Amino acid sequence: MSADEIKAKAEVKAKKTVNPREVTVDPATQQMLEKAAKDGVETIFDRAITMKPCNIGEQGTCCKNCSQGPCRLPLPKKGIEGKDERKGLCGATPETIAARNFARMVAGGAAAHSDHGRGVAEVFLAAARRETEDYHIQDIEKLLEIAPDFEVATTVIVDGQEQERDVYEIAVEVGEKALAEWGKQEGEIYYAKRAPEARYKLWQDLDVVPRGIDREIVEIMHRTHMGVDQDYRNIIKQCSRAAIGDGWAGSMIATDLQDILFGTPYPTQGEINLGVLKADHVNIIVHGHEPLLSEMIVVAAQSPEMLDYAKQKGAKGIILAGMCCTANEILMRHGMPIAGNYLQQELAIVTGALDAMVVDVQCIMENIANVAQCYHTKVITTNPRAMIESGDTVHIEFDEHHALEDAKKIVKTAIDNFPNRKAEAMIPAAKEKMVVGFSYEAINYHLGGTFRGSYWPLNDNIINGRIRGIGGVVGCNNARTTHDEGHLIVVKELLKNDVIVLTTGCNAMACGKAGLLTPEAAKVYCGPGLAEVCETVGIPPVLHMGSCVDNSRILMAATQVVKAGGLGKDISDLPAAGSAPEWMSEKAISIGHYFVTAGVYTVFGVGLPVTGAPRFQKYLFEELEDIYGGMWDLVVDPYEHAQKMIKHIDKKRKALGLDKGKERVLMDMADRQKLDAA
Repeated sequence: MSADEIKAKAEVKAKKTVNPREVTVDPATQQMLEKAAKDGVETIFDRAITMKPCNIGEQGTCCKNCSQGPCRLPLPKKGIEGKDERKGLCGATPETIAARNFARMVAGGAAAHSDHGRGVAEVFLAAARRETEDYHIQDIEKLLEIAPDFEVATTVIVDGQEQERDVYEIAVEVGEKALAEWGKQEGEIYYAKRAPEARYKLWQDLDVVPRGIDREIVEIMHRTHMGVDQDYRNIIKQCSRAAIGDGWAGSMIATDLQDILFGTPYPTQGEINLGVLKADHVNIIVHGHEPLLSEMIVVAAQSPEMLDYAKQKGAKGIILAGMCCTANEILMRHGMPIAGNYLQQELAIVTGALDAMVVDVQCIMENIANVAQCYHTKVITTNPRAMIESGDTVHIEFDEHHALEDAKKIVKTAIDNFPNRKAEAMIPAAKEKMVVGFSYEAINYHLGGTFRGSYWPLNDNIINGRIRGIGGVVGCNNARTTHDEGHLIVVKELLKNDVIVLTTGCNAMACGKAGLLTPEAAKVYCGPGLAEVCETVGIPPVLHMGSCVDNSRILMAATQVVKAGGLGKDISDLPAAGSAPEWMSEKAISIGHYFVTAGVYTVFGVGLPVTGAPRFQKYLFEELEDIYGGMWDLVVDPYEHAQKMIKHIDKKRKALGLDKGKERVLMDMADRQKLDAA
């Protein structure tokens, strides 16, 4: 070891050290943090101790939108007494500054998810036109289901007779219309009409139906430029358009077209946590958010050619595991294991057993390249939008026109690296089994079967009180709070109060690691009513619905609940609430806002950058409910967080007249029709 290396290790040890049991509740993460400290490797957990957040940025009142700033408008220590006199150099108020910052976060998050969707649409169109041999239309039923939403006919009249159109001909037209949603300059996005009729009409009345995905994002950036929009209500109106364009267009199109290309998820088993890696195998982790590449890596890693090559290098086989939302994508469709969620990405490398980490876009820490230099892991970037300057990374650009060829090149790079391991691997034993893949179509099937699929059994059990309501708990990890703890406390509190949970993203992984994604979990964690329903139907009490882009599945599930009848006419009528206990990315703000505009009470943990502008905060936390039927809230304590969700669910039950116990009545079709007509 060189003198510089010895000095660097000594400096790391001299810093305030992380207590693994204080920063995470996950045993595998605790074990790897101990190893990282022993190896002298710095991780995000170390930096969270040594680098404190900006207190004015936390409040949302720091403006750097021109070179006259940054203008910093902290709240006075004694709070605001009388008129708020704080202003930036241009005269911008705290409300204007906080609203601009908030809107720019929505724009960033909507751009990330929607750019993902654009990439999927481009590959979908290439497959529909048969310009690539590696992608095909797999779920024809879903293609035919969504075609009318794009006003694409599935039949044609020939010689007076109605005939089915060619599947690929339909796919081309769907792909062209889907891709055009990004550049459209006027009119309305197609999927807005998927929302309940009352919600769609409200959006029209408020003039917030998006015209085109890109247009709304660009307009946010213009309005929040120095000297343009200076009314926080008007700024939020525009970021509502962009957020709806994310949830009901960019993200929803991504989910639908991925399902058609790769198959709509249905329940399958999988395993999760760092214990899925194997010391005697080539270990590859795919990390990021776009399944276009990872689907091909699944094929390549399972090919006889690559398996034989791995054995030639001394390995017994190949383990392909996922990290972050790419993990959810390959898990749902192929049962491939998950190595961990966002805050575990550096620690997967610390095991010493990871031969390649293959990354695409979003939530990828630049520091993985630095950690990889301490071991033997190859970090392989694959997307021209997301390259890493740090460390000794390898760039193998992915092109959908020769996707499998690129995937094999990536897998081969990992196999070639297998003999280069520097030391004996240390892989935690911790891993859990789970049942995942609950698309809204799968929930429909599970509740009613093949011929009578319906959301009515769910509605019926909400009406009769066995299920108190629905909680959508999603979102990231955040190093400013204890890893996974907030997620698990919120979810467990909801379950014991008979609230069924729909989940995506890193929250889904936290639940998986804690054993909450199995049918057996219902008896352990649920109140008696929810436990009975889960046991009868054979589902877990927490339904894993996919990656963060798949939050659109939760929107569609909520819409199906409304359409099933008996629980009001709009999403805002439902006994339901949303939550992101450990959020950290701009995508989370866009997701939160499109749920609020859909009519959902949405609670965030950790913090929200709005607290330095009291009038703006009141607008988000109270006044939006009068406009959209949904509103924001911030509750840091996870127990209180869950209780506020339950209180809101009870408020909605009371408004529907469900707060009093009712005798269960077997309903026939005539009864159902009366509900639908009400």
